[in-house]
Amino acid sequence: MANDCGLFDGVELGHALSVLRPSEYTAALIKTLFGMRRFVRGADVLEIGSGSGVVLAALAGMGAGAVCGVDIEEAAVRAGEALLRAMGAGALAEFRRGDLWEPVAGRRFDLVVANLPHFPSPACDFSGRLASWSNGGEDGRRLLDPFLGGLARHLAPGGRAVITHNAFVDLARTRRLLAEEGLAARVAHTVMLALPEEKLVRMTEAIRRREEGRSIRSYGPYGFGRMHILDIRADGAGR
Repeated sequence: MANDCGLFDGVELGHALSVLRPSEYTAALIKTLFGMRRFVRGADVLEIGSGSGVVLAALAGMGAGAVCGVDIEEAAVRAGEALLRAMGAGALAEFRRGDLWEPVAGRRFDLVVANLPHFPSPACDFSGRLASWSNGGEDGRRLLDPFLGGLARHLAPGGRAVITHNAFVDLARTRRLLAEEGLAARVAHTVMLALPEEKLVRMTEAIRRREEGRSIRSYGPYGFGRMHILDIRADGAGR
């Protein structure tokens, strides 16, 4: 990306692109969204935890009417603005810094997307990433549960949400929380992802023991985990 937006100097931009680099989760989310192009066209879109801004860039390229990104990290807000502007989609985009739903209180969107940190581990630093990256708390649900609790209030009539969801952080609980809000989720896509050793050694031990041989497979030092892409809509809504 050319640094022609005046938002970063060269050193800051390089650092932001490194620590906010997209993951396999991001790739799987974008792949699923490509299969929903008819719904994306003209939609008013929100991403909670927008990171690099690349998911919103992809959605803008699919014909979204407007895109809004929310992230707790100032570097993410600035990187998202720079990316969308560099792609010629700056007029469609807004980015807000803040925690989950707070920056968009009272607003509703046709499509909400999220790839939230929800890896089950105590707070810790991962090499080459921001402190907020992948930090889901002991059960992986530190951000996931409040996101689900506020989702219905931010979906426009007929709206939907598409999110990443590790299989080892209790999909049944997610379904129960959504049902309480009048929403239901279907698994739109499932992939098996490599779990780096630096993450495996930090995974909450009780969850790793419970999920080994189920949603997690280990072969010596190598580990793999299942991740779902969930398509969430009003309970009983047509697919």
